[in-house]
Amino acid sequence: MAILSSAPLQFVASIPLATRVITAATIVLSLVYYFLRWSGNEVTSLSWLVLLPGSSIFYPWTLLTSAFVETTVVELAFTLITIPPSLRYLERLWGAMETAKFVAVTIIVSNIIAFGLNWLEYIVLGYPSLLYEQAYHGQMALQIGVLVAFTQIIPEHQVQLFGVFKARVKTLPMAYVTFSTVMCIIGFQCPFIVIQFGWLVSYIWLRFYKKNSGETLSGGPAYGDRSETFAFVSWFPPFIHTPITLLANTAYSLASKFHLIPTGNVDVEAGGYSQLPGGARAEAERRRAMALKALDQRVASGASSPAPPPRAANGSVTSTRPGPSSLSETPTPAVPSTDASSKDSLNSA
Repeated sequence: MAILSSAPLQFVASIPLATRVITAATIVLSLVYYFLRWSGNEVTSLSWLVLLPGSSIFYPWTLLTSAFVETTVVELAFTLITIPPSLRYLERLWGAMETAKFVAVTIIVSNIIAFGLNWLEYIVLGYPSLLYEQAYHGQMALQIGVLVAFTQIIPEHQVQLFGVFKARVKTLPMAYVTFSTVMCIIGFQCPFIVIQFGWLVSYIWLRFYKKNSGETLSGGPAYGDRSETFAFVSWFPPFIHTPITLLANTAYSLASKFHLIPTGNVDVEAGGYSQLPGGARAEAERRRAMALKALDQRVASGASSPAPPPRAANGSVTSTRPGPSSLSETPTPAVPSTDASSKDSLNSA
């Protein structure tokens, strides 16, 4: 009995600190919400718990705490299945502090953008429902943020969904963004639009601001991941790479001009690439992705270039030009060999 009773405690103790706190907050605040709704409280009266753009302006902490409230049992179950194992993996690579900062930035900034968007729509359209009937909640922004982080760390890793579908990790974020776009088009802006904001916010944080612990470049800490395989254009199909590249380069130039992003600690000789924390597996995945991309480029360039001329057995290049006999009808006299002339001279002697 002692062994059985201590097993759950050992499992909880093995969970890293940040993951443990976030999971506990999700369970507790979701249960509080269920109890209040069961007691007869309307959602509009819970603006101190979920994010209502028209009322939560007086409760700024809801920009963070609303993400820990899942309004249905299905949403809560899905979050508990996906988020704690993912954060546990990331926290063992990044540490508790960087994981907590990633979660906070992804959730808070995404909710701020959604909050501002609803107010902008209210000013333009004048519908009070945009402020008092749309309650932002749940961890959709964090879910897409975790997928972006996995795309950075293990992009070529293959996962199996629902035991049937197989997909590479790097394809999952844009699939989730596409799902969000469809839901917004058919009228479910809240809360699905935070998926798009979470994707953009988490990418910018990992690309430019996340501190890579244990790494120093030029005497200072290294921030972000400037590798080509994690470039912004890599999220989009090739036929729109040109406008996306122009847009991304313009935004980056303006941000650098106003010193909005750290630029002093980029290893130029390494092409902005710095080894990811987490050991050989993460590093091998990144190098594999870069090698595959380089191989594709070589194959594409080799297919368009002419084939080299054939070589003889002794290594010299064999000419394919036509000989004199093909250009002139006059035969060329034969030249006696050196061995035959030497033999005739010996006979005459």
